[in-house]
Order: sequence, then structure tokens, then C-alpha cells
Amino acid sequence: MQEKNLTYDGTFDGFLSAVFHVFEHKTGHVNIQNEFAAQNELFSDNETIITEESKANRVWKGLKAKLSTHGRCQLYYAFLSEQSGIENTLLDYIQYAFSRDRAVDKDYSHPSILKVAQMAKMVGREKHRMEAFVRFRLTKDHIYFANIEPDFNVLPLIQKHFKRRYADQKWVIYDIKRRYGLFYDLDKVDIVNMNFPVGFDFTKTDSDYFTEQEFEFQKLWQDYFKSTNIASRKNMKLHIRHVPKRYWKYLSEKQPN
Repeated sequence: MQEKNLTYDGTFDGFLSAVFHVFEHKTGHVNIQNEFAAQNELFSDNETIITEESKANRVWKGLKAKLSTHGRCQLYYAFLSEQSGIENTLLDYIQYAFSRDRAVDKDYSHPSILKVAQMAKMVGREKHRMEAFVRFRLTKDHIYFANIEPDFNVLPLIQKHFKRRYADQKWVIYDIKRRYGLFYDLDKVDIVNMNFPVGFDFTKTDSDYFTEQEFEFQKLWQDYFKSTNIASRKNMKLHIRHVPKRYWKYLSEKQPN
């Protein structure tokens, strides 16, 4: 039987709409693909799924009856991993969940459930690291700006943390890999897209965009970090385990004087 390719818009609601389509039409041999990563074969049966909130909500409501809160979080976290083929793993997980009378989110003998749990753990680890390693810089517009480049799409997961922690200041956290960000205006958090100058270096604090106060703060922080460092007790292996090198380019204390 020919495989059917279902292409969706990359959103979680879009994915759930595709899942609804599979159940509604009893589609077998299906491949769900994000439109930004779709690789449709010339003679394959392709269909574009329109995102419909009502259908997505029906699937999610059904999952609430089948999965624990932890299980649903794992599904969402795994979706945000953006790993190749994750949609089909999630579909298999969901089909298995709906076929059973009991909660299945801890049935790790099932390969899709095990895979989802593993991916969710990796995404959760990246979420916590982003919450720990994000560094804001004060712009001349008096907005605190931070850029990140996480392995997974964790922006939706960290917005509550930063809205709660920095409730009294305007800030932007921008994912330069996925080209979108979060903007907090002291009231709510919105998704934003931004255009940066050609050749803009996110690892540098450019005086055209950031305040002199920011340079002074970074210098103070570097001096503090240097003064509290005990060279004789330095353990780089342990340090790298807790602060992987791929995060260093965004940390003030790791920049040359």
C-alpha cells in the first residue's frame, strides 16, 4: 500500500490536526511531516493538513482521558525536540494510548513510549540549562535582550520562568537558530520576529545597540568571577560537565577582557 504523506504547519495544533485526520479517515501507512522539513517523493500521495483548533482540542481532550499530566507533558516536550520522524513516533504513541483502557505513559516496553520519554528528558534538560545560562544585555531602548541557540525548541517552555523572575523589566529572548523570540512588555509575553543587520554578531556587545552601563556591568561581573575563582581548585572536567562549552559564547564571564 502506498504511504500517505501528511504535511502540517509545524505547530503543535497543526500536528494534532494531522492526528485527528488519521483517526477520522482511518489512514494507514501514514507519514506526518513538518512543512519546513518535508521531503515528499515525486509519486507519493501527499496532502496538506489545515490547522484547526477545534480538531486539535478534541485530540488533546481525548489524551487527557488517556494519559497522566506527566504523560501529556512528555508528548509536548518530545514534539519540541524537532527530531526527524518524531511526529510518527508520537502518532504511534497516541494510537497505542487510545487502544488501551489504562494509562500507558510508563509502559517503556513499547518502543515509541520509551523513545518519547528519552526525548522529553533531553528537552527538559535543555530547558533547565537555558533557564540557568541565559544572559541579558541592556539595549539603548531600555529592553533587556538575550540570544540563545538551543538544540531543541525550548522557548515555549521557558517563558513562564522568565516572566515570573523578571516581571519588573521589559525583555526579549531570541532564538537565533529558529529566528523567533519572546517579548515581555511588563504585561504579557508575545512571539516576535526580528530583522538583524547583515553580519550581526550575537556573541558581542555592540556599542551601537547596547548601553554603556551594560559594558560596565559586564566588566564588574568578569572581575567578580575572576576574584572568586581559586586556581588551585580548578576542575575543568567537572566545570564543563555542568557548563558545556557550547554555552560559553553567551556568558559574560567567559569573554576575553
